[in-house]
Amino acid sequence: MSASNSQGINTLLDAEREAAKIVQKAKSYRVQRLKDARSEAAKEIEELKARKNAEYQDFVAQHSGESDQSLSKVEQETEEKIAEIRSMAQQNKQEAIDKLMKAITQVETKPHQNFRV
Repeated sequence: MSASNSQGINTLLDAEREAAKIVQKAKSYRVQRLKDARSEAAKEIEELKARKNAEYQDFVAQHSGESDQSLSKVEQETEEKIAEIRSMAQQNKQEAIDKLMKAITQVETKPHQNFRV
């Protein structure tokens, strides 16, 4: 009975070793799949970053031309307004000088409106 008992124990030990090997294989397979999934995810993230960066660069290139055109239009309008203001100043220069000279030379002395005796 001892031999069959010993043989049964050996069979159980062999089965346990075999089960431990299977569990170890499953663990290593799971670890490998996690590593593969992480590397695939990192690769997809890099591809997405590159694609979005390219889209952004296209957007910037497409819209920078419009801002350059807008900027030149604003500069042109500004120059026109400055020229108009200078022209008006030149036309009214003498009138402004006359009004200043009149105000300086013809002083009217009277008490201020807030003055109280």
